[in-house]
Amino acid sequence: MNEPNKFEDIPGTYLFDRKRSREGYHLNMFCMSLMKPENREAFLADEKVYLDKFPMTNEQRQTVLERDWLGMIQMGGNIYYTSKLGATLGHSFQYLAGSMSGMAQEDYAEMMKAGGRPIEGNRSKSGGK
Repeated sequence: MNEPNKFEDIPGTYLFDRKRSREGYHLNMFCMSLMKPENREAFLADEKVYLDKFPMTNEQRQTVLERDWLGMIQMGGNIYYTSKLGATLGHSFQYLAGSMSGMAQEDYAEMMKAGGRPIEGNRSKSGGK
């Protein structure tokens, strides 16, 4: 049941598995709540009060308030759910991906047009496949 994650040694890889899904449940439910216009309005009106409706950890809550997109993923956020928060704030999926990569949206777009991230340094550290 507690099988080691064979992807954890690949730099920048945060597999959304059962463990991460359980950890991020309330964070993801918050993000999904933003599909309703009235919830988006309530969140934008007073973020801290709105977040009180969801029993997230303090760390998860901080990632939302600080717009730490990668932190949300690391704490169990699902990229498709966290993108609801991004959209609420007027950000594209490309913006979120760039931010998580430490790049401006435009630089991220150019990298992807040029073929994506170079493979060097992005393989398993242990040599596993």
